[in-house]
Amino acid sequence: MLLSEQAYKRIDREIAKYPADQKQSAIMASLAIAQEEKGWVSPEVIQDVADYLGQPAIAVQENATFYNMFDVRPVGKFKISVCTNLPCALRDGERTADYLKQKLGIGFRETTACGTFSLVEGECMGACGDSPVLLVNNTHMCVRMAADKIDAMIADLSAAAKGGAV
Repeated sequence: MLLSEQAYKRIDREIAKYPADQKQSAIMASLAIAQEEKGWVSPEVIQDVADYLGQPAIAVQENATFYNMFDVRPVGKFKISVCTNLPCALRDGERTADYLKQKLGIGFRETTACGTFSLVEGECMGACGDSPVLLVNNTHMCVRMAADKIDAMIADLSAAAKGGAV
């Protein structure tokens, strides 16, 4: 077993939400729990989740690789997703992505040498009217991200990575 006892208990609570013959319905929640604990979902974690749910590993792998909230390789402490879908692209989403690439010195699907930041291209986040939109670690949405707001966010996250509060 690769995950903690607490993680398996949380997965058990997710499994209990579905009929006994529908454990595959808990794949996404189980992957989210595993990623929260491990930082990403390695092939070994994918296999472990599959075994725990009694599902084929390919079924878990398909979910892990289809949904961009799952990381199938290591990422930085802070993963920044930039929406570049058409509505956001028309409202400076591409420019915001370029600014972040320049500011962090990395491209999409890359991590800074210090391991603090990873940058990914995100799918629609449902906040087109507030673009450009960023999502930090799949949980914190940042809207109307002009350069000054990006600079402040990067400074805050850098401080937090060094032990300060966000």
